[in-house]
Amino acid sequence: MNTPTVANLPPVAPTQPIHSVPTNIITGFLGAGKTTVILNLLKNKPAAERWAVLVNEFGEIGVDGALIEGQQANDADVFVREVPGGCMCCAAGLPMQIALTQLLRKAKPDRLLIEPTGLGHPKEVLQVLMANHNKDLLAVQKCITLVDARKIADRRYTEHDIFNQQIDIADVVVASKQDQYAGGELEGLKDYVVSRNRASVPVLGVAHGNLNLALLSGESLSARFIAAAAGEGHHHGGENFEPMPLPESGVLRADNSGVGHRSVGWRFAAEKVFDYARLYSWLCGLEVERLKGVFITSKGVFGYNFSGDALTEMVLDDCLESRVEVILANRDAANSEANDIVPQWEADLLACLRSSG
Repeated sequence: MNTPTVANLPPVAPTQPIHSVPTNIITGFLGAGKTTVILNLLKNKPAAERWAVLVNEFGEIGVDGALIEGQQANDADVFVREVPGGCMCCAAGLPMQIALTQLLRKAKPDRLLIEPTGLGHPKEVLQVLMANHNKDLLAVQKCITLVDARKIADRRYTEHDIFNQQIDIADVVVASKQDQYAGGELEGLKDYVVSRNRASVPVLGVAHGNLNLALLSGESLSARFIAAAAGEGHHHGGENFEPMPLPESGVLRADNSGVGHRSVGWRFAAEKVFDYARLYSWLCGLEVERLKGVFITSKGVFGYNFSGDALTEMVLDDCLESRVEVILANRDAANSEANDIVPQWEADLLACLRSSG
């Protein structure tokens, strides 16, 4: 069987041409609040428009797509496609291009939002979007980089290449979670952006993910510059773009690692219903860098998000199955205790099931 390539992908809806779809990258490091911002943008989109969201996640399981879809269950004008398993621009951009082609064909959107993983390579994502095979389909507009400005004092962020790439591709830098700042963080972020030779880039503070819709419009000057300087890209290998089928047990675990982090995630078949109280107690007791999950519970369907500040819970309209993804920094994942805790987490999750299904 021949492996598909970007060059021989089927054309997008030839009978209904798609041309110059306004496209925004919304990027940011782990826990910067990308999904919250996107959910708010979707709530405020023009009623007559169809929007599409292409979501990329570091982990193999993929949770963000379910979180977004769970908030849009009754909205026929929002379409979501997910690319889990690391940076979607790897393997010559093929995972991203296949997902993009399928999403555009299905949605025929008035605007496309792209959320790369917080550990992905935003410059290469831009290069894929600006490539010749996309130049007539997409009109790349403002690239928005979200930063929790409290992290500027942490060298683990400012010395991380991906964090700095996210600053370097920004047309607008947004200091997210401003409602949680003590004072001085926004000015510190402005100084850091200047230190990256981006003095012309505006830096704005946003609370509760309420990003002004008007910030999306306008040509991306960063995209034009980066496309002109495009190189060979990079390859991480791997060509399995579709999710693995669930085994007969109805439980699947998947691991991924790279760029200084490790993820571990689980999928549970729809008939696996979690006891709400036991699950919530377990989630509250975890000590991890990042967690996202969607669960079918005895009290309904809920989404969870933990990014170092607090565990937040949202009610979802629906989800096809329960999923959870946990991310550890390598300083923790390399520790023997961290490695040993994963089987215990799995046992704890299984103990939270109301029934075996």
